[in-house]
Amino acid sequence: MEKNNKKEAPRITDSFLRGIEKKLLNFFVRILPVNIRPNDLTAIGVLGSVLIAVGYYLCNYHIAWLWLASAGFLINWFGDSLDGSLARYRKIQRPLYGFYVDHNIDSISILLVGIGLGLSPYMHMSVALYTIIGYFMLAISTYINAYLQGYFKITYSKIGPTEARFFAILGNTLLFFINENPVIRIFSYDVTLFDLLGLFAGTIFLLGYFLFFFKDLRRFARLDPPKEPKDDGEGSIE
Repeated sequence: MEKNNKKEAPRITDSFLRGIEKKLLNFFVRILPVNIRPNDLTAIGVLGSVLIAVGYYLCNYHIAWLWLASAGFLINWFGDSLDGSLARYRKIQRPLYGFYVDHNIDSISILLVGIGLGLSPYMHMSVALYTIIGYFMLAISTYINAYLQGYFKITYSKIGPTEARFFAILGNTLLFFINENPVIRIFSYDVTLFDLLGLFAGTIFLLGYFLFFFKDLRRFARLDPPKEPKDDGEGSIE
C-alpha cells in the first residue's frame, strides 16, 4: 500500500483583501453544517465558474446577464476559498489529493471563464485565449516553485484570486450601468474595453512569468552549480 508522507506546502498570501477575506472564511467554517464536506465546496466553486461562463455568453442576448456572471464570481469564491479552509479548520486535510484537485479545478475554472468571455460580446476570443495562456504560464511557474522551493505563492504584488474576482464584479457592474460596450479603433482593429483589460492582464501574467523565470534561474544555478564531467568508467545512465 502506498504511503503518503507529503506535507502541505506553506501558502504565501499577502493580498489587499486578505484581512477581510480571512474574517469571512473564519465565520463560514464555523457555521457550515457538519455534513458539508470540502469536496462539496469544490463542486460549488466549479458551479460558480460555469455560471460565469454562461452569464457572459448570454450577454449576447441581454446585458442583464452580467449579474449572473457576477453571482458566479461570488459562488466561485465561496467554494474555492472555503474548501481548503474547511479542511484545515476540521483537521481533515488531504495534502496530495487536495493539491491535485484544487489546482486542476482552478485551471478548469480559468478556462471556463476565459471561454465565456471570448464568447461574449465584450471580448474577442483571441484576447481571451491570450489571457488564458498568460495565466497558465504563470501558474506553471508557481507549481514548479511549489515543488522545488516548498511553498505555494498565491498572490503577486498583493493581487490574488480574490482581488481578481472583485475587479471582475466591479467591471461587470460598471459595464451594466454604462449600458454600452465601448469600442476603440486601434490600427484598423476594433478593440473593446474588455479587450484592453484582457490584453493588460495577459501581458502582466507573461511579464511575471519571464521575470520570475530568470530570477529563479539564477537562484537555482547557484544552488545547483554545473559539475565537471568524469570519465572513470564507473558511470551509469540509470
